[in-house]
Amino acid sequence: MLNDNPNKKWMDEAIRLAEEAFAMGEVPVGAVVVKQNTIIGRGYNQRESLKDPTAHAEMLAITAAANTIDDWRLTEAVLYVTKEPCPMCSGAIVNSRLKMVVFGSYDKEKGCCGSLYQLCGDSRLESNVAVLGGVEEERCTLLIQDFFRSRRQS
Repeated sequence: MLNDNPNKKWMDEAIRLAEEAFAMGEVPVGAVVVKQNTIIGRGYNQRESLKDPTAHAEMLAITAAANTIDDWRLTEAVLYVTKEPCPMCSGAIVNSRLKMVVFGSYDKEKGCCGSLYQLCGDSRLESNVAVLGGVEEERCTLLIQDFFRSRRQS
């Protein structure tokens, strides 16, 4: 059966990337940037492997997308990410002028797309980024919970 839900289709790809991060011992967050029904950027958390505090899935996917289209303005693109973006990533989303961010699990402690703060779409930042949370939420949340559970057992 063909999947005609684009949010699920693209989130499935972000989840696949999050699983790669998990396998590498990184917090399992994955992200893709989609423009005109094509992935133009991919990323997954690589803070540990790159020894870089900014190597979040969203940051890497946004950078890859900008390089793909040779423009930092991602005005017609949508970011799909497995966890609600943090303050740094939300700032990058606003600055890159993404059209929309779609995320899986909510982050009540650090989420800046509605849970703790709402940076995306904040008119004071001249941002009109649309936000949709909770897409494939259970799968995304379980992946993160499984990761931390496995860390505690090690």
